[in-house]
Amino acid sequence: MRRGVLFPALLIALAALIAVLPLAVHGCSCGHDFDFHLVSWFEAAQQFHAGVWRPHWAFSPAWGAGEPRFVFYPPLSWTVGALLGMVLPWGLVPVAFTWCALTAAGLGMYRLGRLVAGEGAALLAALVYVANPYMMFTAYERTAYAELLAAAWLPLLLAAAMRRRVRVVEVAAAVALLWLTNAPAAVMGCYALALVGVVRVLLAGRERWGVAWRMGGGAALGIGLAAFYVVPAAYEQRWVEIGMVVIQGMRIEDNFLFHRTADALHDEVLRTVSWIAVGMLLAGMGLLGFVWRRRSAVELGRDGLALLDAHLRRDEAAPKMGHPGPSSAPRDFSSAPRDPWRREMGVVLAVMVGVTGVLLTPVSGVVWRALPELKFLQFPWRLVAVLAAVVCAGLALAVGRVKGVVAGVVGLGLVVGMSWPAAKGFRQECDDEDTVAARRAVFVEQDGSEATDEYTPQGADNDALKQGDPGYWVGMDADAAPPASATAGETPMRFVVRVGADAEFDAAKPDKTKEDRVLVLNLRAYPAWRVRVNGVEAKAAGERADGLIAVAAPVGEDSVEIAYGRTVDETVGEAVSGVSGVAMVGLLGLGWRARRVRAGARSGIGAQL
Repeated sequence: MRRGVLFPALLIALAALIAVLPLAVHGCSCGHDFDFHLVSWFEAAQQFHAGVWRPHWAFSPAWGAGEPRFVFYPPLSWTVGALLGMVLPWGLVPVAFTWCALTAAGLGMYRLGRLVAGEGAALLAALVYVANPYMMFTAYERTAYAELLAAAWLPLLLAAAMRRRVRVVEVAAAVALLWLTNAPAAVMGCYALALVGVVRVLLAGRERWGVAWRMGGGAALGIGLAAFYVVPAAYEQRWVEIGMVVIQGMRIEDNFLFHRTADALHDEVLRTVSWIAVGMLLAGMGLLGFVWRRRSAVELGRDGLALLDAHLRRDEAAPKMGHPGPSSAPRDFSSAPRDPWRREMGVVLAVMVGVTGVLLTPVSGVVWRALPELKFLQFPWRLVAVLAAVVCAGLALAVGRVKGVVAGVVGLGLVVGMSWPAAKGFRQECDDEDTVAARRAVFVEQDGSEATDEYTPQGADNDALKQGDPGYWVGMDADAAPPASATAGETPMRFVVRVGADAEFDAAKPDKTKEDRVLVLNLRAYPAWRVRVNGVEAKAAGERADGLIAVAAPVGEDSVEIAYGRTVDETVGEAVSGVSGVAMVGLLGLGWRARRVRAGARSGIGAQL
C-alpha cells in the first residue's frame, strides 16, 4: 500500500473499530436478519470443511428438510462470514464481519471522495460514511450483513460512473461485486448507474456516445462476471415461492416514508428509517446547495472582473510617448480554469438526491410498478444506502481543501458522536435462545431452524413440517408419517435401508407387488436432487403436503444415494462468467499496455528535452 494511502486506511479502520466497539463490549445485536445470516455462515462453514466449496443447499432450515438458500442468496457475504467462523470464535464473527464491512465501506468512499475533492476532504467523507445514520441502522437495528457489505461497493460504482473518462473494467468490477453481495443493492446500483449515465449523456456533448457505451458495456460485463450466480438465481425462481418476498407488509406500497399499517412494530421501524431518510435528504440538499452557491459566486466574480477589464481596455486613453499601451492579452482573474466536468458532477449528485427523494414517496408508485425488478427491493427506503454515498460525496465537494490531520481528528470525533448514540438506540438485545452460542448449539445438535418462505419449493407447505423427524423412514404410501419411536437426524447422502414386507398391506392389496413401498426422506423435493436406489434413479411415489421427497423402494436391502445434480442453468451461468472473465482480463491487458505506451512516450519526450 502506498504511503499516501496508508494513513487514511489506518484511520478508516480505526473509525470502523470505534463504530463496532459497543458490539465488542455489550455483545452482538440480535437485529432483524441476525438469525438468517448466522445459519448461513454455520451452513457454509460446515460445507467448506466437508470440501464443498460451492454450496447450493442449506440443510438445517425447514427443521432439517433444507432449502436451496445458496442458489438465491449471493455468495460473497456468507462466504466471508463462514471463513471468519473458521478462524475466529463464533461469538466474535458478527463483530468482525461488521468491522470488515465498515472498513471496506470507508475505503470505497475514500476513493469516491478523492475523485471529487482533495485527499483531506475524501478522508473526512470516508469517516462520516463509516458511521452515517443509515449505516448504523443497517448494522445494529437490522443486522443486514450483506447490505452492510454492499455499502462498500456503491461508492466504487459511483466513482467508476463519474470519472472524467469512464473505464469499462471499473464499472464492471463494481457491478459484479454488488450482484455477488446483495441482490437489492445490485438492483439499486444498476438503476443508479443508469441515472448517472443518462445525466452524463445529456451533458457530455460530443463524448456522449463514448460515455453511453462504456457504462452500458461495463454493466453488461459486470453482470456477465456474476452470471454463475445470477443465471441460476433468475432461472430457478420458478421452482420456489419467490412471491413471498412481496407479501403484505413487505410490498413497496407498505413502506413509503411514514406509511402506517396495522403492524405497530413495522410502523416503528419505518418511522425510524423515515427520519433517517429525511435527515439525509436535507443534508444532501444543503451540502450541494452550498457547493452550487459557492461555485456560482466564484464564477460570477471571475466573469465580472473579466468584463470590467474589457471595458477598461476599451476606454483607456492612447498610450503616452515612450510608454507601452495596455496588453491585448486578457488577464486571468481565476485561480483555476473553468472545469465543465466538475459542474457536470455537481449536477449528477443533485439529480440523484432529487430523484431519491421522489422515489421515497407514494407519488412514485407507478415507477416502482413499471420498472423491472424494482418491486423486489420491498422497501423504498433501501435507496438511502445510495443516498448516503451521494451525501458524503457532496460533503467532500463542500469541504474542498482541508489538511488530512484536521480531517482525521474532526472525522473521528464525528464517528464517536454518530455511532455510539446510534448503537445505544438501534442495538437489539438478544434473548437467551437467540445468542450466537445458543444458535450454534442448536445447529450442532441438528435441531434445525425455521424455513425461509421465499426459498420454499413450490407446492410445499411449511406449516405441515414437523420438528424432530428422522432422516428417512419407510411407509406404505407417500403420506406416511415417521414411526413414533424414530429419533431426529439429518438425511445422509448415502445409506442402506432395510425395507420389509407388511402382511396386512399385502393381504389388503393383493394386486400390488413387493416393490410398492415408499421411502420418505426428510429432504425437501427440488428438481436438482437426484435419488438413486440400488443404482437406478428412483421414481417419485407421490407428493406430500410438507414437500418432502418420497420415492419407490423395493422390499429388501436397498442402497440409497442422494446427490445434488448439476442443472443446465448452472452450466450456462458458469460459461457466461468464463467468457466474461476472459474479456475482463483482455481489457485489463489492453489498459496496461496503453499505459506503458503513454509512459514510454513521456519518457522519450523528457529525454529529448
